[in-house]
Amino acid sequence: MSLYRLARPLLFSLDPETAHRVALQGLDILPVRKNIPERPVSAMGLRFPNPVGLAAGLDKDAAHIDALARLGFGFIEVGTVTPRPQPGNPRPRLFRIAAKEAIINRFGFNNVGIEAFLANVARSRWRGVLGINIGKNADTPAERAADDYALCLEKAYASASYVTINVSSPNTENLRRLQDKHPLDALLARLVALRERLADRHGRKVPLVLKVAPDLDDSQIRIICESVEQHGIEGLIATNTSVSREGVEGLRHAGEAGGLSGSPILRKSTDVLRKFAARLPGTALIGAGGILSGGDAKEKFAAGASLVQLYTGLVYRGPGLVSECVSACRAK
Repeated sequence: MSLYRLARPLLFSLDPETAHRVALQGLDILPVRKNIPERPVSAMGLRFPNPVGLAAGLDKDAAHIDALARLGFGFIEVGTVTPRPQPGNPRPRLFRIAAKEAIINRFGFNNVGIEAFLANVARSRWRGVLGINIGKNADTPAERAADDYALCLEKAYASASYVTINVSSPNTENLRRLQDKHPLDALLARLVALRERLADRHGRKVPLVLKVAPDLDDSQIRIICESVEQHGIEGLIATNTSVSREGVEGLRHAGEAGGLSGSPILRKSTDVLRKFAARLPGTALIGAGGILSGGDAKEKFAAGASLVQLYTGLVYRGPGLVSECVSACRAK
């Protein structure tokens, strides 16, 4: 029996946010190391030792990078980070729906702010592929959102292998409106122009990645694809959490506000991924949402993903899910 299977009943006896903190602290002190066979993948001009990564949200403050790297991820994404520290939404804000292997969260970009975040990154010893996920502060007016993203991009640039532009969390008011045509074009144009100046300054071009919602119709997908192609965005993460409650209707906590993740959003998320793959053949696609087995990861690769990311699946399956998904990729 794996160590996680022994620990899971204890963790699930705690409220979810406390369990989240305890699990990360446990990883920091336990000598857990997974030896994952290499399955190299090249994407966005980067080399990944394997295509299975950690999604943003699990290590919001970049405080546990070294411990998480020992689990065998091919890449790690940390954040979402905002310019200024913020506490996020009031607790409780994290809910398990264990019968469906799902989670609802409404954290609201709680984080220590970009300065403390980057100090944590600097203290880590791991030198693998690191994604930094950036967002806006909750109290920043919508018309000034691009200022927050630009500040975070400039400060994080030297530390990041790639930078993810998160416009799809449902837990910051009006954030998803940045996926609409005019706000998205304006945001991406500003960030790409800034990236060109930063590339000259630092001597390397850091890829930009856009993270989108699963709750998109075909018209919205078309608009996003046009913006991604127009501005030369190197990657796209499909997807973030869902505001739908399909698959968990009537269950305890299903009525809580926030984003739904886990098994119930697998099909929705993979369908959206497949539609982006059909329209963006030259863009690196990262499949996220609902991966709880190697078979789920294999579906993402078959739908067009070059890479995949895990989060909720780790809560229900533990670190062994990483090697299982790498093996699924090898068998594709």
